[in-house]
Amino acid sequence: MNIHAIRTTLRTAALCGAALALSTGCNKKADNTLNFTNAINTYYSAHPACLWSDPIKFPVQADTSDNSKTSGYDALVDQGLLVRTTAEKKKFIIASKQVNNYDLSDKGRSVWTADTTQPGYGNFCYGHRKVSSIDSSIPTTDAVGATTQIAYHYNIPDAAGWASAAETQTAYPALQTELAAPQNAQATLTNTSNGWQVSSAKSLNTSTNAGKIVE
Repeated sequence: MNIHAIRTTLRTAALCGAALALSTGCNKKADNTLNFTNAINTYYSAHPACLWSDPIKFPVQADTSDNSKTSGYDALVDQGLLVRTTAEKKKFIIASKQVNNYDLSDKGRSVWTADTTQPGYGNFCYGHRKVSSIDSSIPTTDAVGATTQIAYHYNIPDAAGWASAAETQTAYPALQTELAAPQNAQATLTNTSNGWQVSSAKSLNTSTNAGKIVE
C-alpha cells in the first residue's frame, strides 16, 4: 500500500471515530455518567446553596444573654453582611433587658437572595454544588420518560469568602461540614425530550443550619 493510500485510510478512520464520539457525546438522552453529571450540575446552577434552612426576615432582635441566638448573627456582622445596634427592651414596668438589633448592611443587601413567595424574607446563598463523582445509578434506558436514582458526591468550588471565614464556620458548624469535603447526595433523574433532568435532589447532610437549596 502506497503512502497516499495509508494517509487516506488513517484520515477516514479518524473522521469516523470523531463522528462516532460526537454523536455519542451529543445524545443528551443516553443513560451515561456524563449526562447524569450534566443534569445535576444544570439543576444546581439554578438552585444555590444557602445559609438557613428557612428564609429569614430582617431586621431581627436577639437577647444579648442568649449566645445561641446572637453568635450566628454576630459572625455575619464580622463579615460585613449585617449591622448591629444595641437597645433595651422593657420586660415589665420596672425591668428591662439588653438586646441586639440586626439588619442587612449595604454589602449584605448586595448578596441577599430574596424569597419571591414571601415579601421581605430571604437568605444568604454562598455557592453552587457541583458533582465530583457519580457513585451509582439504577439501571435505566435512553427512552423518554425513563427514570433513574443517582448516588453521587458534590463539592462547592465557588463558595463565597464570607462562608469560608473561620468566624462564620464556627457559628454555623454545618456550613463548615458542607464546605470541608465532598458530600453525599442523591437525585432522581427523568429522561425528557431535551435529555436528562433532575426531578428531585437531596443532600445527605441532615443539619438544618446550612445547605438549604433555593427553589
